[in-house]
Amino acid sequence: MKYEKKPAMVKVIYIFLFLIFLSCSESSINEETVVGIQPYKGFPKEKTDTLAKTIAVFYNIKTVILPEIELPSSAFIQVKSARYRADSIIKIQNKRKLDTIDYILGLTQSDISITKKNKDGTIKKPTYKYADWGIMGLAYCPGKSCVISSFRLQHKNPIIHLNRLNKVTIHELGHNLGLPHCPDKKCVMTDAVESIATIDNALLALCERCKKKLNSN
Repeated sequence: MKYEKKPAMVKVIYIFLFLIFLSCSESSINEETVVGIQPYKGFPKEKTDTLAKTIAVFYNIKTVILPEIELPSSAFIQVKSARYRADSIIKIQNKRKLDTIDYILGLTQSDISITKKNKDGTIKKPTYKYADWGIMGLAYCPGKSCVISSFRLQHKNPIIHLNRLNKVTIHELGHNLGLPHCPDKKCVMTDAVESIATIDNALLALCERCKKKLNSN
């Protein structure tokens, strides 16, 4: 088969597309990977310490607890109730992320929300319900920033509450590390579909499929 020489502009386009592909590829981690834990005002120090240790042991990476700060006022919204936009928090965290930190994970007690959309970008119906939808955590897959809220994870038993918080934290950071939702309902990466029962049913562990995917990143 005869191959024709490609014009310089085509080569430039190929290089550009290749760079885009690299930027969207799955994240890689090792023992030198650093996750900055960003507690927002009011989030208990003991919970922050526990989550930092859980992350370090679970993913075999380093964690650094950053000084407590206020939630960004620009992320505040009051449609159905007083909440903070999770997507806005993530963007702001990305901008503030230090060069010495690979990922940044926000922790808050305040309620957070997003707008749930269809694949075509339209807001899911009924609009009044999904335009400002309360969530437990948010992360992009892959990404460099995520946020977790304890607001919807409450339980009268503090052990169950902490287990929920651990699972959601590991789940959202897992997305940043390149892990998608898993069909295994016992895997911590299963899609909770905003159901507490699904979170309680899952284990604080990756299934073998997700372990292999993480190790291959």
